[in-house]
Amino acid sequence: MNTVNILLESKIDVWELIARGKVRDIYRSPATGEGQLLIVATDRISAFDYILGSGIPDKGRVLTQMTLFWLDFLKDVTPNHLITANFADYPAELQPYRDQLEGRSMLVKHARMIDVECVARGYLSGSGWKEYKQLGSVCGIHLPTGLRESDKLPEPLFTPATKAASGHDENIPYEFVVDSVGAELARRLRELTLAIYTKAAAYAGTRGILLADTKFEFGFIGGDQLVLADEVLTPDSSRFWPATSYSPGGAQPSFDKQYVRDYLESIHWNKQPPAPALPADIAARTSEKYKEAYRALTGTALD
Repeated sequence: MNTVNILLESKIDVWELIARGKVRDIYRSPATGEGQLLIVATDRISAFDYILGSGIPDKGRVLTQMTLFWLDFLKDVTPNHLITANFADYPAELQPYRDQLEGRSMLVKHARMIDVECVARGYLSGSGWKEYKQLGSVCGIHLPTGLRESDKLPEPLFTPATKAASGHDENIPYEFVVDSVGAELARRLRELTLAIYTKAAAYAGTRGILLADTKFEFGFIGGDQLVLADEVLTPDSSRFWPATSYSPGGAQPSFDKQYVRDYLESIHWNKQPPAPALPADIAARTSEKYKEAYRALTGTALD
């Protein structure tokens, strides 16, 4: 495996590092302060809430390029926080960092983020399936009896979750969002989330992909402009299923890191630190899964 293509941690000394998440490093411009941020998608990968000891080749580039594709596709539905991802347009002080930034970073407007994960579900899977088996509902929304795992839902659902700094996000009823942000903003978040999901799912269907579920983040720029922010419709934030192999009644093959989870289960890792590194072949196959999703959805290979 060519380690040249793997960036585990960015080091952009001329801007201030303000956050290092599971995948993304975020920097603040010393010139514009809070006005402008640099988001760098690394090749880190997490599983079972821990960052693993090795990266996935080109993962950060896939996540960034797919986000850019969707931001452009959705520009008539919602504004977003993107300034540019064209490296040639970056400030002069960032130009020496081309090897870390080109293709895997975005300059964005600083947004005041809303503390809610806006999840849309079109199919019954993941935590939604677990809740349905126990209670017959998802996020307090009662569903018809007799549904199977991976069944298409009667209509897409808005199933918000808390934004956890570490560990799993937790599903919450819509009423909790109302209590947290107010009835009007809660309504806007629900309507916008479902509008984005509906348009994206319809397009994905034309590419042979089922968009089972996805999550979005929103924030405010300036006074009250609500914008779509962070990653959008990537394999890290969404379940993409190949339509040709769709068969409800169990889990589905997907374009995400399930391949990594399956490997970790096979070696009986106790899911405690230190997290293991991945063998080269597992990392390479996972990289192909991400690139395969990009090709399927955009119709082009990763440049």
